[in-house]
Amino acid sequence: MAPPEPGGQIRKHSVSIRGHRTSITLEDAFMDGLRRMADERDMALAALIAEIDSAHDGPVNLSSAIRVAVLDWALGRAAQPATARDAD
Repeated sequence: MAPPEPGGQIRKHSVSIRGHRTSITLEDAFMDGLRRMADERDMALAALIAEIDSAHDGPVNLSSAIRVAVLDWALGRAAQPATARDAD
């Protein structure tokens, strides 16, 4: 049996963005981060995905754009003092 992947398994998720059904493929850790990001911003998950989708220029893979957005969010949180993060 292979050891577990760091960050969890890669899973396909169906989402609806502005009335259009599509799917994204993300590792569990990125999906968890995306959910936390949406909760922190008090947004529906689909609304956050739509925002990420509309923010990138040109034809970019949506799953990749989400990974970059979650990474940027996580790095930004890591740069905050612990007291600022705890207030969220």
